[in-house]
Amino acid sequence: MFIEQAFRGKTDFWRYLIGSLIIAIVASIGQLPLLFAVLLKSGFDPMALQADRLMQTLDKNLTTFFILISFAIGFIGLWIALKFLHEINLKTITTTRKKVDWKRVLLGFSLVGIFTSVSVLVSYQMTPENYIWNFKPDKFLILFVMAIVLVPIQTSLEEFIFRGYLMQGFGVLAKNRWFPLIMTSLIFGLLHIANPEVGKMGYSILIFYIGTGLFLGIITLMDEGTELALGFHAANNLIAILLVTADWTAFQSESVLIDIADPSVTWDTFLPLIILYPIYFIIMAKVYKWKNWKEKLTGKIQVPVSERNQSI
Repeated sequence: MFIEQAFRGKTDFWRYLIGSLIIAIVASIGQLPLLFAVLLKSGFDPMALQADRLMQTLDKNLTTFFILISFAIGFIGLWIALKFLHEINLKTITTTRKKVDWKRVLLGFSLVGIFTSVSVLVSYQMTPENYIWNFKPDKFLILFVMAIVLVPIQTSLEEFIFRGYLMQGFGVLAKNRWFPLIMTSLIFGLLHIANPEVGKMGYSILIFYIGTGLFLGIITLMDEGTELALGFHAANNLIAILLVTADWTAFQSESVLIDIADPSVTWDTFLPLIILYPIYFIIMAKVYKWKNWKEKLTGKIQVPVSERNQSI
């Protein structure tokens, strides 16, 4: 079982607290190149570091690069936590299978990639006045290469932390599955509170982020691995960077389209939670023959005999 794999290493909960702190510190260090570049470009004007100016000081491609590279640096923090605090490897928080199932990654990627791309194109055809055609071949080619390489690193780090590391950590603490599912979903959603989307659309948009975290957590527990979530998250962010962005989103890249509509939270904001995610559940459950939903999502964590004996 996925959460029980944590017992292959050291599972004292204080290790997860310190590990999370290490990851956060290293990830923060990863943001220093962006801050330094902004200061250098602005003549070391501290006002340039304000949220409303930070994303407008540098070239969009350069800004995107610095944002994404910070996650690559953040991987160092995760590696330190796994190797030196828990004495496990990355595969332990990735999957229960003998090796990563790339077909599962591809399925997760394809589902969100196809649905989201089609929905964006339909929206563009129906309401072209809400978009600006921004395709610039030279800049887009740079963005495309950069995104293909770095976006999967960014999204994989988030999945390894939330659906892997913290899912196992809270599971070890609570000895059940529902608590880590709820906690990782809440933390994942609330950490988006600093995103410019929240400032523009209000706190109610956090429901979408928490719901997405819940969806990713459920498919991880049901499938006994993070592969589907890895593919899903990578496709979602790739489309967000390459196909359509806006001046109020976390990524403001040289995408094909720029959304200029005034954003607001309406009933259709939550359509993915109500319609698309259940469809994804049905497809994945059919393909991989998921069973025992109640046990896998709310059941107890069985501590291995060796671990119980060691604690005694």
